[in-house]
Amino acid sequence: MAYRNKAEHIKQYQPDIVVVPECEKFGEQTTKQLWFGDNKNKGLGIFSYKDYELEIHPQYNPLFRYVILIKVMGKIEFNLLAIWAMNDTTNVKQRYIGQVYSAINYYKNLLEKPIIIVGDFNWNVIWDKKPDYPLCGTLGDTISILKNKHVFSTYHQHTKDEFGKETKSTLYMYHRKNKPYHIDYCFACKLPWAEAHSV
Repeated sequence: MAYRNKAEHIKQYQPDIVVVPECEKFGEQTTKQLWFGDNKNKGLGIFSYKDYELEIHPQYNPLFRYVILIKVMGKIEFNLLAIWAMNDTTNVKQRYIGQVYSAINYYKNLLEKPIIIVGDFNWNVIWDKKPDYPLCGTLGDTISILKNKHVFSTYHQHTKDEFGKETKSTLYMYHRKNKPYHIDYCFACKLPWAEAHSV
C-alpha cells in the first residue's frame, strides 16, 4: 500500500510498465495509469513509465474483478493480464488461484497472441492439493494451460528452479523470515522482440 511513497524508488529501475497489487488510488485514470478496486486504499494499479499507452481490452470480463485484461500500445503491442488473486466469498471454488485459472481459461484464445501475465497469484503449487480447499483449478493446472500455449514463467526460465522449490521468495508470511513463499509470477510468450530486448 501507499504506492505514492514508493514510486520514486521504483523509477530508478527504469521500468516500462509496473503492476501493483494492494495499490492505493491516486490521480485520474489515464492512458498512463489505470486503477481497479472497491477500496481506495487497496486496489490494483497498472502504470506506464515510458512510451506505452494502456487501455482496458474490449474483451475484458469484469466478472474477473482483479484479473484485468489490458491492451498495451506503443513500439511493441501486446496484451497484459494484471493479477491480484483475491478471496472470493461468493464462489469458494474461485478463491485465489481458482480465480486466476478461470480467467486464463476464459481468455485462452488470447494466449496465442503476444501476452504477458503478471502479478500476485497468492499461491504456490505446494498448496495445490489442500484437501479442505476445493478449487476450480490449481496453479499446476494454470501452468499446464500456459505451457501448451508456449507461455512460460520468466523467473523459472531464468533460474531453472522447479515450481514449489523456488530459491527466491516473494512473500514472508506474517513478516517472518521462517515463512518464505514464492507467490508472485510473470508469465510471457516468446515475443518477436525477445532476441533484441532484455525483458
